[in-house]
Amino acid sequence: MTAEVDLRDLELLSATADAGTLTAAAERLYVSQPALSQRLTRLEDRLGMPLFDRRGRRLVPNAAGRRMLVAARRVLAELESAVRDLHEMREGHERYVRFTAQCSTTYQWLPPVLRAFRARHPDAEVRIERVADDAPVPALLADRVDVALVTKPDREADRVSLTRLFEDEMVAVVPVGHPWAGRDHVAADDLADARLLLYDVYDQSRIPSVPLPLPHGARPARVTTVPVLTDVLVELVAGGQGLTVLPNWVAAPYAAPRGLALVPFGPEPLTRTWYVATRRGPRAPHLVAFVAELTAALGTPA
Repeated sequence: MTAEVDLRDLELLSATADAGTLTAAAERLYVSQPALSQRLTRLEDRLGMPLFDRRGRRLVPNAAGRRMLVAARRVLAELESAVRDLHEMREGHERYVRFTAQCSTTYQWLPPVLRAFRARHPDAEVRIERVADDAPVPALLADRVDVALVTKPDREADRVSLTRLFEDEMVAVVPVGHPWAGRDHVAADDLADARLLLYDVYDQSRIPSVPLPLPHGARPARVTTVPVLTDVLVELVAGGQGLTVLPNWVAAPYAAPRGLALVPFGPEPLTRTWYVATRRGPRAPHLVAFVAELTAALGTPA
């Protein structure tokens, strides 16, 4: 598969998905529309399936296109980050913090942290890096990020430094009209008839697979995975396409605006611990300061 897709193909996918039309995408990429159309046709021929559906005048990524788009944006973001890092190294400016977080599409808590950090280190920069939701610890070890907010277990976690932040409860997220919405809690057996929507990091066909965020003994009727985009997951639930399970800290900001109910599991809460992770060894003062601001802001339950 990798031999069939090159960097220009990834740029084509990203530009077309963002622009919505080949004409607009061609303008962004500084090529002609017919040339871009031919490139898309050749790419789809090589992959053996279409990547976009036509809705009126717009091109919308279908399931295959969305999957390729996730990979394209990760690769393009990493290349952009690498080029930027090399530029900084060449210019002699290395006072930056590369930061990533699991559940990385939910950052309502971050602006106060950044303001406090910049007040202490106005000449330092924080960069939000796009890392696969199941790979922040490998990204730390590979020196792709400097600080990571993590909660899911990782087999290499003993190779990094972990600072405990807070305990967070996993909750079922359902529309307010759902039968569970008025309940004090739900149990493992209640999931037997449920259609569950989860981030694709929980795809059980992966090796190794990440355990599902469910109570012991839960056997949902159906599990569908989607890209790690909390807004997409929430909109699907709000639209009645199923239910999901999220940390309360992540789900709470969406509840009232999207008409959702957050239902605990019980009688024993299903909890997770959040940590700030860094590489072991000496750290630059601006990294120490950023970790301190994260710990001050998140060291108690949100």
